[in-house]
Amino acid sequence: MPETTRENLISGGWKDLEFGPFRDGVTIHWIKPFENDQPGVALLKYDAGAGVPRHRHEGLETILVLTGTQSDEAGDYGAGSYIVNAIGTEHSIWSDTGCVVLIQWDRPVTILEAE
Repeated sequence: MPETTRENLISGGWKDLEFGPFRDGVTIHWIKPFENDQPGVALLKYDAGAGVPRHRHEGLETILVLTGTQSDEAGDYGAGSYIVNAIGTEHSIWSDTGCVVLIQWDRPVTILEAE
């Protein structure tokens, strides 16, 4: 099984991991699924043009962009960007180019718009 160490992920080791369905155009590799009210940690891989509809953060969310560019209403975040979304904030996410992000959620988000 490929390693999920920081060094391996930053150097492209995520390419050797198995991703499964998450949302249309977005796949997921769980490093640590949500369990017993504990945070979840995963890699999300966005196809070019894919996104996640407007949603509200029910807990703290942190994101490290590993490759490509992830965007929201506040701007574009390229590889190496570290994003913190506080409890109660709302936004939608998209990637024009495609991207891979390392994400940690304290709690699942609430989708506010129909997909």
